[in-house]
Amino acid sequence: MTARRLEDVAEKFTLGYVGSALTGHEQRARSLVIPYLRPAGGLHGVATIRFRCIADECVRDEAGNYLAPDRKEAHQGHGKYRTLPGDMPRLFNTRALITAAPSIVVTEGEFDAMAWESAGVPAIAYQGTSSWRDHFIPPLLGFGTVFIIADGDKPGMEAAEKLAARLPNAKVIVLGEGHDSNSFLHEHGAAALRERIGLL
Repeated sequence: MTARRLEDVAEKFTLGYVGSALTGHEQRARSLVIPYLRPAGGLHGVATIRFRCIADECVRDEAGNYLAPDRKEAHQGHGKYRTLPGDMPRLFNTRALITAAPSIVVTEGEFDAMAWESAGVPAIAYQGTSSWRDHFIPPLLGFGTVFIIADGDKPGMEAAEKLAARLPNAKVIVLGEGHDSNSFLHEHGAAALRERIGLL
């Protein structure tokens, strides 16, 4: 999280780590644990969890430096993320939906939502271009502006434009070729990220 400049929000999102795993869960070892917290919190405050591979051979180069967020990670033979069996696509950081804010940011991926939250901007994330669901739309209609962040590649642009076409209050924000929210934060800082959506 420090390498991604997200250490200041790691505790807020109650991130964890699987150092060793019980029998039958070995594929989740050496993973970051990303809880999907319910807005109301409470005893059963976690709706689900996702696991993000952070094994050294996948996320570091030969010199031991972290590849992301500036370089592509090398996950060989498995995806970066694992979801609990039978789980459905969900929005990450739904607490942002009940903040008293005139606008909200929508990103693709949990780390990108964390980047905006690190910059003091309410943000939610969906889990990938094929994970958007119709029932995610109504909670966004109450905001003055929904900033949809387009990853700096063709699939990211297409996904952002497709979503924006369904929201009358949407504005698509392009961070630049090859950039997502986390890499932009890492390279330019929180003030520059806020400035991209007109906040000073």
